[in-house]
Amino acid sequence: MSSRHVITTGCVLAITALTLTAAPAVAQPRTAEFPVVVAARKPPPGMLEALQRDLGLTREEAETRLRNEARLTPVEAKLRGQLGSRFGGAWFAGSIAQTLVVATTSAADIPVIVAAGARAEIVTRSLADLQAIKKHVDHALPSRQETGSVRYIDTKINKVVVLSTAVTTTTNILENAGVDPVAVRVVSSDERPRPLSDVVGGEAYYIGSSSRCSVGFSVTRGTQNGFVSAGHCGKAGATTTGVNRAAQGVFQGSTFPGSDFAWVAVNADWTPKPLVKNGSGGTVTVAGSRVAIEGASVCRSGSTTGWHCGTIQQRDTSVTYPQGEVSEVTRTNVCAEPGDSGGSFISIDQAQGVTSGGSGDCTSGGVTYFQPIGEILTTYGLTLVTDSTTPPGTGTPPGAVTPPGTGTCTGYPQTVTGTLNSGQSAYQPNNRHYRSTVTGVHASCLDADDGVDFDLYLQKWNGRNWSVVATSDSPRPDEKISYTGTPGYYRYRVLSSNGSSPYTLKYKTP
Repeated sequence: MSSRHVITTGCVLAITALTLTAAPAVAQPRTAEFPVVVAARKPPPGMLEALQRDLGLTREEAETRLRNEARLTPVEAKLRGQLGSRFGGAWFAGSIAQTLVVATTSAADIPVIVAAGARAEIVTRSLADLQAIKKHVDHALPSRQETGSVRYIDTKINKVVVLSTAVTTTTNILENAGVDPVAVRVVSSDERPRPLSDVVGGEAYYIGSSSRCSVGFSVTRGTQNGFVSAGHCGKAGATTTGVNRAAQGVFQGSTFPGSDFAWVAVNADWTPKPLVKNGSGGTVTVAGSRVAIEGASVCRSGSTTGWHCGTIQQRDTSVTYPQGEVSEVTRTNVCAEPGDSGGSFISIDQAQGVTSGGSGDCTSGGVTYFQPIGEILTTYGLTLVTDSTTPPGTGTPPGAVTPPGTGTCTGYPQTVTGTLNSGQSAYQPNNRHYRSTVTGVHASCLDADDGVDFDLYLQKWNGRNWSVVATSDSPRPDEKISYTGTPGYYRYRVLSSNGSSPYTLKYKTP
């Protein structure tokens, strides 16, 4: 058994265009290490209602839950970086996510965790240890559903869990392979996940003459528009038609099994939008792809069952389908049914991934797995279309963010530098602001060391406070922003979400 010790501690984004009456004052330098507070966006239409229905919450509880998640998510990112190899995982606890629990292998980290506003839990194995054990388990078990249809890391019990219909057989296989029996729990389960493809007509998109899947998220690759979906929906070269049965596109890449993702290039008749259907005639706007914490609220949109919500259970899960094994998917308690495959998983306004498969249904409940969006974008060199990006050929709306590049920042006349540790932020230029007297493009390029996660925010003074008008918050060290704004006072906020590094910010003003 793991030795565990618990320490408990008590514990709309509104951008308004106003006439500027005075320049904002920034009295003293502020490059300080403090818990980062993120403004909670107004919940997308339909999300509160779905959380009430699927999680059994009141409207007030659902609103409080989303506020807590937004408030505590930056705390988790800061602590993950500070704990490093001692980090044992983190999760939200409580029906309204009122507590962030952060696990560590060292009792010396307790004061740091508590001071940040989280609850500390001491565990035997770090998250890196558990990931290595799970990899050993994946290699040891044969690709048969009865000997472990699902394998995942359960950070709450500090073990790797195997779901199996043949517990004794599975246990013997693991013991013979030399897997640490104390670190693994084999649980009897009749769960048999299957991909959620379908041959029943309906909304979404069609592959060939009959198969149906659901669109995940709009993407671009250079000047080519498209969308991502599940790999088992179609192979490279397969053609698609849209919900109106009009010619739509062609699968450019597809992986299944092993992983379960694909992308489809669409023709000029289809325009990618940063939107996800919310099941009640409206849409949810996609603002980014920041990874949500275990226990966070998450909603799924699909062409069969529409809009359903739940919570993120475990990450880095391995699933054995009848067609073979799929690794590194995320396990949720959101229901889904055939035809929902490929559909969007989103946490508030942050894209999480595309629906892969699951078990159960939306009448009795079920478990559904999604393929994280980050791996899809990286594998195919895609850019997620968000409310601050511009598909090729559609102009440059306010808030447009240029995807991070891989080269050096060139063509920017102004340069400022600094150094940040995990959780620190700084305002630039030089803890001040600049004034723009004309409408035009505010462009910037942030460059930090490889291996860290730095984010960049452009803020504008609205007469009362600073409002974020453009964001670039990929999980990478380099960020770019290109924003078309009206006259006013502006400044940049540079944030280290994870890691310590010097940085260079280059920018130009209208």
